[in-house]
Amino acid sequence: MSLVPPPFRTGEGAYALGTVEEVLRAAQSGSLWYLTFGLACCAVEMMHTAAARYDFDRFSMIPRASPRQADLMIVSGTLTNKMAPAIRKVYDQMAEPRYVISMGSCANGGGYYHYAYSVVRGCDRILPVDVYVPGCPPTPEALLYGVMQLQRKIRATPILRA
Repeated sequence: MSLVPPPFRTGEGAYALGTVEEVLRAAQSGSLWYLTFGLACCAVEMMHTAAARYDFDRFSMIPRASPRQADLMIVSGTLTNKMAPAIRKVYDQMAEPRYVISMGSCANGGGYYHYAYSVVRGCDRILPVDVYVPGCPPTPEALLYGVMQLQRKIRATPILRA
């Protein structure tokens, strides 16, 4: 997708060509407000990604504490059976369109605790997951790559329907 196809002039009278659909998709993918749902040690890596070195802000990603203001939920850590109804309730409170990134082996498939009676074997049994970020714990670079994959997915999804 290119918002600025040739010809492009700089200076006074500059213009850019693109469809309304492309502009809306670029705006939607470029301003993800994420709800942090840190459940275990992966949450530290998620916080590390938001800190100065990796800086989520350069992707226009702003952490939100309220699910009503967020459009992305990052699930990081071990999801237990006791926490599953709470995470589903928070997800249901998010406005459409909403996206989920599952971060870490425990959130993806139960991890080391896969056979424990109290652990959900992947948050995709509770929530529809858009992007999986592997690792135990995943590096901040992996989470940034997962965010870029989600942005690519958003840009490929049609917004306006006939």
